[in-house]
Amino acid sequence: MLSSREVSLPLGKHKKQGLRLLITSRDADALHHLEGICQAAPGLLVSTRLVSNGHTDPLHDLEQLPDFLLLRVSNLWREELAALLRRPAHERPPLLVCGPLDEREGMRLAMQAGARDFLPEPVAAEELLAALSRMLKESRVNSDSGGKLVAVINAKGGSGATLLACNLAHQLSVNGGSTLLLDLDLQFGSVANCLDVKTTHSHVEVLQQIDGMDSMALRGFCSHFSPALHVLGGRENELCLSSDVRLEQLEALLLLARNSYDWVVVDLPRQIDHLTGITLEQADRVYVVVQQSLSHLHDASRLVRILRDELGVQSGNLHVVVNRYNKAASISLQDISTALQCSLLHKLPNDFVAVTESQNSGIPLAMQAPRAPITQALDQLSKELLGTSLVSEPGLLQRFQHFVQGVTRV
Repeated sequence: MLSSREVSLPLGKHKKQGLRLLITSRDADALHHLEGICQAAPGLLVSTRLVSNGHTDPLHDLEQLPDFLLLRVSNLWREELAALLRRPAHERPPLLVCGPLDEREGMRLAMQAGARDFLPEPVAAEELLAALSRMLKESRVNSDSGGKLVAVINAKGGSGATLLACNLAHQLSVNGGSTLLLDLDLQFGSVANCLDVKTTHSHVEVLQQIDGMDSMALRGFCSHFSPALHVLGGRENELCLSSDVRLEQLEALLLLARNSYDWVVVDLPRQIDHLTGITLEQADRVYVVVQQSLSHLHDASRLVRILRDELGVQSGNLHVVVNRYNKAASISLQDISTALQCSLLHKLPNDFVAVTESQNSGIPLAMQAPRAPITQALDQLSKELLGTSLVSEPGLLQRFQHFVQGVTRV
């Protein structure tokens, strides 16, 4: 049978209105250890569930689902994670996982089940409390009426992600409210050049000072293309490695950006690491940019598979943009849709002259060539985005260093 017992907590100003954390395990000693650590986390009401036999679903027969779930898996980890996966997404609370889990297959199942983090045993108190703090922050982001986060990434180098990110950000700033265009290519970012703005401060400066920064300070560090469109990127003479940026710094920046702007558009580098990972996890929409060639399609297939299967990006959040679309090309839209198993396709027509003039002048297409076919397609894309209710769903493990060995480039 399943046995459950509630943990009484001293009533403090955080505890009365705290969110509910359920800890489940088949090991009583492990359950007691985790419970002792979690009681020190402010803002949480902690309960535990000792599973002795019967169902492998840690949420089986609960009258009320918890806000968060900490699952200490057993040797039946496949069955326990599979039971969570069988539940609809809205019935799977944000998840932390610890215990004897197989590094590769187990991580994949955990991500698909919505795990935010995996904690190796013996679980250190500071790591568990930090993971709980990150989940609480994410919960506040999703519950607040903050801005929407849109991530744009190339399937193959030169596909047009920066073109899409810059022009989409401009369209959103005109029609959707205040917008931040964030360039996360730490070494070769070019959004500032594409919009012809001078970068007096860099994203590295912001990340280094993010703990003491508020919305006004963030806006002051950004370059202003217009009152509604701000740009944050790097400086040409500044070299930064992804390892120089801590995950917690980027998390804090994304949180502040969403609370400061109606829209945050992120131009991502073509790689998978802890920085792109956390951005993809929190994104309300992910655009993968491809072109109509076998090499683009091969790389796009690999990237989309990684996003879905390895990183757990939800299919409803994942859209494919076919740039330089040519109706007569040998690779058709149907070929791309079938190969990528994605029906959410958008097309941007091939308009070399308009795009080149826009990029050379630093003027967005909506201002440079408002009647060009590609401008009309971008306008339609932004209107579709503005007219869609975007809902963030559970996805990636937040701390890639636990299971990604180095940086996987796609």
